[in-house]
Amino acid sequence: MRVTRPLLNGAFLVRENRFRARVRLNGEEVAAHVPNSGRLTELLSPNRLVLLAEARSPHRLTDYDLLMVCLPHTLVSIDARLPNHLFAEAVEGGALQEFEGYSVARREVSYGESRLDFLLEADGTGSACLVEVKSVTLVQDGVGRFPDAVTERGRRHLRELARAALEGKRAAMVFIIQRPDAVAFGPHDESDPDFGVVMREVAASGVEVYAYACEVSRTRVKVAQRVPVLLADNGESAMESAV
Repeated sequence: MRVTRPLLNGAFLVRENRFRARVRLNGEEVAAHVPNSGRLTELLSPNRLVLLAEARSPHRLTDYDLLMVCLPHTLVSIDARLPNHLFAEAVEGGALQEFEGYSVARREVSYGESRLDFLLEADGTGSACLVEVKSVTLVQDGVGRFPDAVTERGRRHLRELARAALEGKRAAMVFIIQRPDAVAFGPHDESDPDFGVVMREVAASGVEVYAYACEVSRTRVKVAQRVPVLLADNGESAMESAV
């Protein structure tokens, strides 16, 4: 996915609330929208280099979006709006072997008590797959982790996918890691142990769980490669290893 707006270098100062930060830009303090409700404490530290895009509008309270964080070793995209677009782009482009032959039939699909992100359909076969996509920005020792805060909504999505699997439907949870330095993925039990419990249960009941790391640059973010999902209590992969 191309980054179409020019990115400006800024220095992060403070997060005023979940969706608003103060940033030093060209020697002045400006307000920026943070398009991510996660804690991001490992990324948004004082004076860290961040990348902003101008987004002026009469209906906005801020003139900038805070889109990326520059770590010493890598660039991290924090825009939680991106993963759905990245996943759809990868599916439609035939870049994901696990969903080869599928295309996006519908978005925001009502199922049970939730809305799931995608209904995919396989061309000419009638086969369908329900998919929920989650954004990941936290990486610890090379392992992408989700969530970074308690998420009842995330647990509900997992249970709805499990219901679909029990009804004989194909169902998948997909984690898009918006940085290139993850070599594996696993639930972040420290932040939400219940999410990890439910995730392991639904994976055992037939829900497919996949994780993909991304290439991130100032001009493009794209799904790069699948990484193993670590669900077993001993930390080993409970899913098939990434090819």
